[in-house]
Amino acid sequence: MANHKSALKRIRSNETKRLRNKFQHKTARNAIKNLRATEKKKDAEEQLPKVVAMIDKLAKKNIIHKNKAANLKSKLTKFVATL
Repeated sequence: MANHKSALKRIRSNETKRLRNKFQHKTARNAIKNLRATEKKKDAEEQLPKVVAMIDKLAKKNIIHKNKAANLKSKLTKFVATL
């Protein structure tokens, strides 16, 4: 158990951040899944910028690695182009 007030506060803030990161990561994963399930090119082209922005935010906040973000964006862009 923590002995200092600051350590207790750090535990609380870490839990809050963990839940926020988890929510953002799961939301982005669902958006990627929905984009991949799209069969109409027009719909996919509308969704792509929103999904790319989500991925960029995750990479910026170190929720996912920047190379993983780049790979995801590349694969999604290729997918939309081939529709």
